[in-house]
Formats: sequence, C-alpha cells, structure tokens
Amino acid sequence: MIRHIVLLRFRSEVTGDQIDDLFAELHQIRGKVPGLLDITSGRSESPEQMERGYMHGFVVDFADWTALQAYQDHPEHQALGARLTAASVGGKEGILCFD
Repeated sequence: MIRHIVLLRFRSEVTGDQIDDLFAELHQIRGKVPGLLDITSGRSESPEQMERGYMHGFVVDFADWTALQAYQDHPEHQALGARLTAASVGGKEGILCFD
C-alpha cells in the first residue's frame, strides 16, 4: 500500500467554505481511479501546534505505485491540483507531499 500525504498552506483570503469545496471535489474522484483505496481530508486540530502554517491536508491510500500514477495522471486530479496550487501560499511552495 502507498499512502499519499499532502499538507497545504492556504492563502489567507481562501475561505473555509472554499476549502470545504476543494476537499469535496477531491472526494469525488473516489471510484474513478483503480487502486485508490481511501481518502481522508481536513484541518489540523493538533494540540502540539507544530503545523508551521500547514493547517489543512489530505491522505489518499493506493494499492500500489501504479494506482498512484493513475491518480496523478487523471484529468480530475490535474484540474483539482491546479486549483489547490492557486489557493496555496506561493503556489506549489504552499504544498508539501510525502509518499
């Protein structure tokens, strides 16, 4: 299994409703990519408060690297990725990925 972790620093003018809409769009890809097992998303509520500005994130579990690549190549992921980049501080600088 491959766990794809994405942390986001949204620009200050991005509203909670807009973030909710982005995450709802993310969840809509479920069932469209073979090998995509699960998606979770949300805002950090950590009592440690060590987020360093990365207050939102999501985790997508895949059966294998081939499934992750299919997700990366999927047109809905590409479109959402562009919107997430536009909503993040400094574009891609405001996004941290870890697999």
